Amino acid sequence: MAKKKSKEISLDELEEELVEEEEEEESIEEIDEFSIEEIPEEEEISEIFEEELEGYEEEVEEAPEAEIIDERIYIVPLAKARRGPRNKYSKKAVRYLREYMERHFKPESLVISQEVNEAIWARGIQKPPRKIKIRATKNIDGLVVCYLAK
Repeated sequence: MAKKKSKEISLDELEEELVEEEEEEESIEEIDEFSIEEIPEEEEISEIFEEELEGYEEEVEEAPEAEIIDERIYIVPLAKARRGPRNKYSKKAVRYLREYMERHFKPESLVISQEVNEAIWARGIQKPPRKIKIRATKNIDGLVVCYLAK
């Protein structure tokens, strides 16, 4: 086997490199200072809020409300997910939930909410719940969203 030659680096060389990097960082342009007292409070507040409110109003007007066609509550059995390797139970439980919803709702697209996902994964990958109560809604576009039923 061939011996690997290691290059020795002295502390002086490292110190010089660090000093050069610090000098490069110090070349950042400084912003002109101004005092807050120069700007009247009324102008400052009104300018900030007008900009934020203008953008917010546009978003609210553009977002159409999705009309819900169908809403159902299911108790989804996830016991089949416990077949096979123990370290894949929760992953398989999410897959079974997706298959179950596709079988019963026949959606164009399916969204599982964060709450449902967290409920399945709450006890880790090895111990998902045996069954879970779901509230599913379907809108005009065929989008099905699964929520946790309470």
